[in-house]
Amino acid sequence: MARDVKLPELGENIEEAEVISVLVETGQTVSEGQPLLELETDKATVEVPAPFGGVVSAVRVKPGDRIKVGQTIVAFDGAGEKAADGDAKPAAKAKPAAAARPARAKADAGDSRAEDDGGDDAEAPDEVEEATPEEADESESGDEAAAAPAEAKRGPVNAGPAVRKLARELGIDVAAVRPSREGGRVSLDDVKRHARELLGMKPRAEARPAAPAMPDFSKFGAVERKALSGMRRTTAATMARSWQLIPHVTQFDRADITELEALRKRLGERAAAASGAKLTLTAIILKVAASALRMFPKFGSSLDLESEEVVYKQYVHIGVAVDTEYGLTVPVVRDVDQKSLLQIASEIGSLSERARQRKLGPDDLSGANFTVTNLGGLGTTYFSPIIRWPEVSVLGVGRAAMEAVHGPNGFQPRLILPLSVSYDHRLIDGADAARFQRWIAEALEQPFLLAL
Repeated sequence: MARDVKLPELGENIEEAEVISVLVETGQTVSEGQPLLELETDKATVEVPAPFGGVVSAVRVKPGDRIKVGQTIVAFDGAGEKAADGDAKPAAKAKPAAAARPARAKADAGDSRAEDDGGDDAEAPDEVEEATPEEADESESGDEAAAAPAEAKRGPVNAGPAVRKLARELGIDVAAVRPSREGGRVSLDDVKRHARELLGMKPRAEARPAAPAMPDFSKFGAVERKALSGMRRTTAATMARSWQLIPHVTQFDRADITELEALRKRLGERAAAASGAKLTLTAIILKVAASALRMFPKFGSSLDLESEEVVYKQYVHIGVAVDTEYGLTVPVVRDVDQKSLLQIASEIGSLSERARQRKLGPDDLSGANFTVTNLGGLGTTYFSPIIRWPEVSVLGVGRAAMEAVHGPNGFQPRLILPLSVSYDHRLIDGADAARFQRWIAEALEQPFLLAL
C-alpha cells in the first residue's frame, strides 16, 4: 500500500525549510532512520530520517525547494497515492545533519575566528514565518455560508477569552471559524481572517501595502543581483515579524567594570589552564543576566494575549547572538543560573564554533527566554536590539572604553561598559526596565556579587 512521508516538525516555531540535497532516489530501498533529505532551516542544517522502511516510488521535492511542515516529500510503494489514515506511523523528528558532510560544514579550525558573540538584533530561531491559513484556504470551497453550519457542529470550541471577545464584537460565531493551528485552537488571526472572508476582503498577507517598485539601478552603472540565503530570508522575516508584533522601547545605561575586568584578566589564565575555557566578558554577563532574571522574572516571560496571561518560565535559557559568515544565529545556553562561569564560558565557545561550522541542530537554537547580543568586539557603543518574539526583552552590550569619571579624589580613568535593554512595553514599564538594567550594572560593578 502506498505510504507518504511528510516533513516532520523541525523545531520550535520552524514552519518551513529549504531543500539542500535529496539523499534517496526512486527505486531505492530505504531502512527506517535512513536520511531522506538534507534541509536548511533558519539557523541550522538538518537531516530528515525515514520514519519507516520501504522502496521509494517517488521523490516529491528537489534541491532549492522551500517546503513546509506537513508537506509530502517522498512516497513509498505507490507513486502519488496517499496512505490511508492510520497506515503510516508519525514521521520522526528531523535531526541535525551529520557533521561529516564537508559540503555544508567546510569551516576548518584554521579558518575559524576567535569567539565573537556579536550580532545584530537576535531572531529567532525561535523566529521564522508562520504558516499562513490563507494558503490552506485556497484549495477549499469559497462558499463560506455553506461551510459555516457544518463547522458550527464540531463541538466545544477551543478559543481563549480574547478570541471570543473579538468574535462577539465582530458579530461572528466563533464555532464557525476554521482554526489554523494544530489541535484546533482558534486564534485572533483566524477570527480576523474569517471576518475578511465574510466581507469579501483580501487575506491579510495580500492586503499589506506593496513595496514601491525598485528603480532600474543599471541606468546608473553596473549592478549585480544575488539571491538571499535561506538563513537571511528567515532572519529578515523573523525581524519584521518581531518588530510588528512587539511595541519596542530601548533604555540605555552604563556599568563601571574596571575592577571586574582586572579580576577577569587575573583569573583568566588560571581558568584556561584548569578547564581550557576562555573566561570572556560575555560569559560573565550571561551569569549576571541569569541572576537578574531570577530577581525580575517578568523579563524572561512571554505575553499570551489570546489567553490574556503572562507565561512565567521556571528555567533560565539564554540565547547568545553569534556572527557567522552565513549570517546571524542565536544558539541557546540552557540553565545558565545553575552553571559556573567556566561551564558557561566553555559552552559559549563550543556553540559559537559549531555555529560557524553550521553544525548546530534545532535543539541548540530553541527554548531561550532571554537573549544577549554583544557587539563590543566590533567597536560599537549603544544600539537598539530587536526582541525575538515570543521573548519580551533583550540585552545589548557595546564596547567598553576608558573614560574620565569624577569621584571623591577627582577625575579617575574608569572602564565603562555601554548597556542597552529593549523590552515589550505592553508588559514591562520603564521603571521596571530601569530597575532591571541598574541591577545588572551594579552586579557588574561589584564582582564579589557574582559569588552570592
